[in-house]
This record gives sequence, structure tokens and C-alpha cells, in this order.
Amino acid sequence: MPGAVWWGSDTLLPVARFAAYMAPVLWFSPDEPNLKGASGSDIRVPEPFPGESIPDHPVLYYQLDRVLVRPGAKSRAVWRTPDGPAHSSIDLGNVAVVFVRYFAYYATEEGLGAHPHDIEPAEFRVVIVRSTWEGFEKWLPGGTRCPDPTWVMAVTRVSGQAHGLVWFWNVINVDENTQFPMHLLVEEGKHALATDKNGDGVFTKGYDVNVRINDAWGARDIIRTGLLFSGGYESWMTKTRPPQYRVLPPLPDDSPLRGTLRRRTLGVKNAVYELRPLPPLTIAANDPRLAHLMADKVIANWPTEAGLNDAKGWGKALNEGAVIKSLSIAYRNDGAGGLVWSFPFFIVKHLNDPMTGGYILQRMYVRGENLRDFGWTALYTPSASRWLDSYLSVGAENLHSTDASGNIVGDWDFVFETGIKFRVNINETPAKLLHHFTDYWGLRLGIKNRGAFNINSLSYVLEFGAGSF
Repeated sequence: MPGAVWWGSDTLLPVARFAAYMAPVLWFSPDEPNLKGASGSDIRVPEPFPGESIPDHPVLYYQLDRVLVRPGAKSRAVWRTPDGPAHSSIDLGNVAVVFVRYFAYYATEEGLGAHPHDIEPAEFRVVIVRSTWEGFEKWLPGGTRCPDPTWVMAVTRVSGQAHGLVWFWNVINVDENTQFPMHLLVEEGKHALATDKNGDGVFTKGYDVNVRINDAWGARDIIRTGLLFSGGYESWMTKTRPPQYRVLPPLPDDSPLRGTLRRRTLGVKNAVYELRPLPPLTIAANDPRLAHLMADKVIANWPTEAGLNDAKGWGKALNEGAVIKSLSIAYRNDGAGGLVWSFPFFIVKHLNDPMTGGYILQRMYVRGENLRDFGWTALYTPSASRWLDSYLSVGAENLHSTDASGNIVGDWDFVFETGIKFRVNINETPAKLLHHFTDYWGLRLGIKNRGAFNINSLSYVLEFGAGSF
């Protein structure tokens, strides 16, 4: 089964043991400033949070964010204790899906916009199935031959939550070619986490991520220089990762991944991190900046619990977050002022171009006197998050005029528009309060022609407003 990280007959697992089975390998750039020249077993990053004990090895934190309870469960899915969530246990017989996040802490983020404290998360979506599940016949003709009960734990999706923006996340839906333990490439200086599907130390767009490919941030090791170079990810932005810059997970003794990891790291002495539960917000009580960074990550008395009613709900939970709904609205002027808005082609779901990975959206605008002119176009754009993007738009426009009798008449005609779009992540500007409306604001500059074969009019287009599109 793709993504399988453990199978066994134990039904009740402590949360620490559960989180250790799918714990990732971290792979640093050799020029990572926080390494301070260290390599191999001398690496001491990621670090413990301020106020925690400082060991002689790296530290990675975990938190079970959410548990989805199996339909028909007769007892508790999470067995809690008065000692806090880190001492809880998961009952595999009653759990269907678990959302686990890992957090890497660094005392500083280096380069452009350097600041103290940096916390970078990655989410693992884990499904629990019995060995008697008929779906195993897809990979094992005749099904499994395991003693009953045997539970199988499999990762279905990994998301490197790069720089806090969903559009930037490096997301991979697991398939037969995905190797575990999952390798996560750590961006130089900035520490965003990028999925490395085959653990080769190279980020390959379209292979190491397969969701929102054109928007995926990747691992841009050059970003700490402050130079953007291009709007999207390019392969030359990621430096080669030598084997001695891996930091390994503390896999449990019965993990079936131990042999694979041992073979991959043969001849190299790598550091092994300690896996700790994410501390509560009280640890940052005297540090407002750290408290702010932790506030949207820490879940009190984790994990939260929710029930699943049927198999359809199970599938919906596993695919949750793959589609981002978005609405963009802006001021528009193409010779007459007006408003323009864009939204997913299928209203609640985006239409993606399977060849280029771009988006096709519906776009409407009103303009002119009393906003009586109306246009509808299908808009194509390669991405939703690049700071600089091109676009094409094709559709029809109804312009109104007054005839010789004084009557207002409308005239429909074909319109074609093309140009460039500049986007700004408002969170990185002095106007960050505007992020309550949307994370992105932008400026569009284009040229529009009216008429299919005979161009009736040509005009410049200026748009400014909120939204990715």
C-alpha cells in the first residue's frame, strides 16, 4: 500500500510512538547559516524552544492536530490523561484519519527580512485501515494474509507549509513511487520545508509536488539574498544536498522503514533528532514575538476530534485542502472605469489546465456610465501566487451607446485581452492589516482588443484590487 509506514497488532499506541512512525528526514543545504559549519553527527538544528532543555542533538516537535473517528466506533478514539496531550494514546480500532504536524524551530531566520525565531511546519495526513480491507487486493492479489487484528498505518498526503501561505505549500499526494521516511528539504536561511518524493536531495517540480504545481514554493535557497530573479520556482534555486547534511528521525524499533533508511545512509554518520511534543503557549509568555508565531500553531489539549459518517466522508477528509476557493475583485479601467471580479470556473472548484498546471477562471466586469456595459471572459493564468505572471482572457463584451433616435442600444462583440499581473503578499508589507480581506493584492496591466477578425478598438487595461486572480 503506498505510504504504509507501519503495520502491527497493537491497537493502543501512545501519541509519541504514533508520531515517530512517519517522522521525516530533514535535509539541509551545506550553506545553511544556522549549521555554523557543522555536518554529519555534529549538526544541532533544528533547535529546542527557548526555556526547554538543550540536548546534544537536534530537536523536532510534533502535534496531533485532529483525529477523525471511524464510523460506528463504540468507544473512545483518544485515551486522554490528566498529564496532558503528550501522554494520550490513540485507539487504532476507532480512528480513521489522523492529521499530524511536525515543527522545526530555529533561533533566527537569516537573509532578507531576518528576524529572531522561526517555526516551520509540515503536515502528514495518515489513514488507519485493517489488514482485511478489500482495497489491499489492488497491490496484493488475494489480499493480505496477516493475523487478525492487524492495523496498517499509511500516509496519504504530505504538505510542507512553506511561508504560511496555502498557495505556496509544497504538497504531494502519495503514490506507489513515494518513498518513506519522507525527506523534507530545508530552505537555506528561511527554512521552508519542501517535499522530496524519492529522497534524492533534488527538488523536481511536478514530481516532488503534485498539487498546485505552479504555485508550489519549492526550496529556494537563493531567496535569502533578497533577489527574486523570476516569479516561479526554477530548479537552479535549490542547491545540491550532500548526504552528510541529513538529520534522521528516531524511528521506533519495530518500524519497517529502519532497514530502508539504514541502506540509504550507509557509510555516513548523521545526526538523529529528538522528537518532542509541541510545548504550550505558556513557554512564550515573556516573548511576544515567539508567542505570536506560536499562536496559530498550538492547539490546546490536542488533538481535536470529529466523527465520520460514511466512506464518502472519509474520502472527503483525505482530499480536504486540495482545492482552494478564491474570489478576486478589483477596480478596472479600459478607457472607462468599472469593477471586475474573478472566481473559480466551476464556482466551488477550479478548472486546471492538465498540461501546464495553470488555472482557467470565469471573469466578469461592468464599466461605463451607470456601469451598464458588461463583459464575460474565460481567464487563463499560469499560477495564483507568483509575484509576476502573464494572463490571457477571451470572451464577449456588451457595450452600450445612444443611437440617432436617442435610444440606448447594446452591441455584443468578441474581446481578447492579454498582459501581466503583479501580486504582493500583503503580510510582508506595512499594510498587513489588509490580509483580513485576502493575502494577495495586485496590479494588472494589459491590452484589450474588441472584434474577432477585424479589430474594432484597441485599449489599455489597468486593474488594481484584492485576490490572487
